[in-house]
Amino acid sequence: MSLAFSAPAKIILFGEHAVVYGQPAIAVPVSSLRVRAVVHPAASAGILIRARDLGQEIRVLDAADPNEQSPLAWIAAYTARALEQPILSGEIDLKSDIPLASGLGSGAAISAVLVRSVAALGGVRLEDQAVNELVYQSEKIYHGNPSGVDNTVVVFERGLYFRRNYPYSFMTMRNKYEILIADTGIRASTKIAVGGVRRLFEQDRDHIEPAIQEIGIISAEARELLESQTDQHPALGALMSRNHALLQMLQVSSPELDQLVDAAQNAGAFGAKLSGGGMGGNMIALVDEAHIAPVSEALKQAGAVRVIHTTVGEN
Repeated sequence: MSLAFSAPAKIILFGEHAVVYGQPAIAVPVSSLRVRAVVHPAASAGILIRARDLGQEIRVLDAADPNEQSPLAWIAAYTARALEQPILSGEIDLKSDIPLASGLGSGAAISAVLVRSVAALGGVRLEDQAVNELVYQSEKIYHGNPSGVDNTVVVFERGLYFRRNYPYSFMTMRNKYEILIADTGIRASTKIAVGGVRRLFEQDRDHIEPAIQEIGIISAEARELLESQTDQHPALGALMSRNHALLQMLQVSSPELDQLVDAAQNAGAFGAKLSGGGMGGNMIALVDEAHIAPVSEALKQAGAVRVIHTTVGEN
């Protein structure tokens, strides 16, 4: 009998990069984009992982000796080892709608379904918190020094106010907000971007630390607005645009991202910013229903290779 698991994409609304330095961030799931896994028992030795979107087919034979050259194999072996399971027989087929290396949490979503799949082959149904802890370890492969945001949002599938070394806090967003996600088409490594900010912080702390602190203040103000009983589109948009300006100071934006941000604002978005690691990947724009179509078109004209409409809030 086959089993199926899935996990959503995520976007960071506020606070990326600053979260690594102890500031809060806000992230939400994007349920319309998902990674899906179908798990089949099999008689052959080991676990065969087929990830056609990644162009990979890997067999994992030994939990004690993971192939560190393959993140998929490492996650499968690490999960089996953490659950004190041998590598069991089975096949896992992965399929993803989430663009890779674009700030949408594809690595965490892949890890989440893979952890659940390997556990299921051993007859174990993990609670979300256990999955979250295992996925966080896998995030270290992708990001080096992960904040914990991606894994928590994709595993629990809830909006999150997150601050490192504090208990995470799920949000109650009382209004609906329309978000457009535009992809630059440029694949960028979050690990490299995080490392670049670290070097900048060490070289010019007097200027970079205040920018990071201001991003944290923006995230805290945004939480109050998002949990407000009344619609807060204009105020949230202004915070979003200020957040982007500060990320430019951290040198994690790019000409392509800046062009999309400007295009969205000129077409009537309340605000716009990069989302995720930056240096490529995606940006987001806050719009009302009347501006979904014109802002989408403006983003495409400005070079976006893909524009996705999603709704957050009203939970």
